[in-house]
Amino acid sequence: MMGKFATASALTLVTILLGAQAFAQTSPAEQPPATSPAAPAAQQPTAQPPDKSQEPADEESTSRRKAKPRDFKSWNYNVGFGANVDSGTTRTFVRGGGYVATAGVARNGNKYLGLRGDFFFANLPLRDSALRLAQATGDSSYLFAFTVDPIVNVPVTKQWGGYVLIGPGFYHRSGSLNGDTAVPGSPCNAFWTWWGACPNVSLPLSGRFVNSSQNQFGYNFGGGITRKMPSGVEIYAEYRFTHGTHNGITTDVRPITIGVRW
Repeated sequence: MMGKFATASALTLVTILLGAQAFAQTSPAEQPPATSPAAPAAQQPTAQPPDKSQEPADEESTSRRKAKPRDFKSWNYNVGFGANVDSGTTRTFVRGGGYVATAGVARNGNKYLGLRGDFFFANLPLRDSALRLAQATGDSSYLFAFTVDPIVNVPVTKQWGGYVLIGPGFYHRSGSLNGDTAVPGSPCNAFWTWWGACPNVSLPLSGRFVNSSQNQFGYNFGGGITRKMPSGVEIYAEYRFTHGTHNGITTDVRPITIGVRW
């Protein structure tokens, strides 16, 4: 009886042990696998906006590279001296070779076109034949002129060039006679008419005909050649024809000048 009990007890014990072992082997599989803490996702580099801090400088540099240097001066100045060659009725009473002085300024729109203003003084010495008609022993006769002309510059080489100009002008001719013996009221001759002292057919009784002062409007045109020096200053030679008129009285001079412009 005891032997059977012992045997049964042993079998029971073995069964319990085997069951416990099986339970121990299967229990880990039934548990959910342990999850390790999720690793932080790899951070992607954030896209940065392009640096535009240098773009204005680049654009400015490019604009400077593209900008062409100005190949002309906005302003030109000139002074010159020379002599005049008379024409028309003026040549009948005035001998050629009187001196001329001129000064001017030009505003250039580009290397070809500009607008030039000139002031010049011309000495108009009377011929001996004119003095005999005036019954005078000497004279002082001169012309002031102011002209405004569009000017066209014609570059030929880096050193040589030329220009032409044409436009209106204002002319003031004055003069006085020395030692005049003409009698007031005497008939006018061609000289007195050109002199501007004979509004009628005879000399004024006032005797003021020994002095002349008259304003005239007209035109002028001409041209010149230029030679640029290493310093940048240009030497020029110019020929111009000027014509003024008022009440049928004319003044025609042709100044020939040599000067500099810069």
